[in-house]
Amino acid sequence: MQQIMLVEDEAALVTAIRERFEAEGFAVTTAASGEVALHLLDTVTPELFVIDVGLPGIDGFELLRQLRTRLIDAPVIILTARGDEIDRVVGLELGADDYMVKPFSLRELVARVRVLFRRMAAVAALRAQVAEQPTAPAAHTDLSLDPVRRSIALHDQHLVLRPREFALFELLFRHPGQVFTREALLRQVWGQGAFFDTRTVDVHIRRLRTRLATLDPDLAERLQTEWGVGYRFI
Repeated sequence: MQQIMLVEDEAALVTAIRERFEAEGFAVTTAASGEVALHLLDTVTPELFVIDVGLPGIDGFELLRQLRTRLIDAPVIILTARGDEIDRVVGLELGADDYMVKPFSLRELVARVRVLFRRMAAVAALRAQVAEQPTAPAAHTDLSLDPVRRSIALHDQHLVLRPREFALFELLFRHPGQVFTREALLRQVWGQGAFFDTRTVDVHIRRLRTRLATLDPDLAERLQTEWGVGYRFI
């Protein structure tokens, strides 16, 4: 049974979401605050999080930041009562996988959860397949990728990336010089039927460049923007 942690302080909404998730066959752990959610991680291992931004104490963004700092890379859906673009961008930059603006349809929330679980299963299957195959030739002679650990090695230095960051970099890296449109990256990295718009790609590329620069500034510069089209790695 797939495990979900719901972090929400609105009691009526918690009851409605929990009952719907359980009716759909999910196991649900609930927490009314970020502090409680972090404490529960000592005893439960959620496979997906649904987190409200407007939590008492530690807000949803800070909770998300702490999850990613702990290298917990389970998918996260952010719930927000605010429709401002900045909230969506902040959530994505911190590592959220999706967001929904209140009020929302429980049916749509369940659909988005199922999409994320299917994507996780597909990524796991791909990693297992890649692990059994020889590593493809690198575009950078000193650079190697480890799809299982989602890490990049360069000059004896290692960088572990988040799942989406690694998937983006691996796709571009293994097709040097080829320009991928934002739409193509959404389809191939996020999957068919993804709910995101193309700005999601821009946010992840910007974050990926920042991470790559910590390994080698030249490596980050090789991830280039083809203005008006998309991105490529040279």
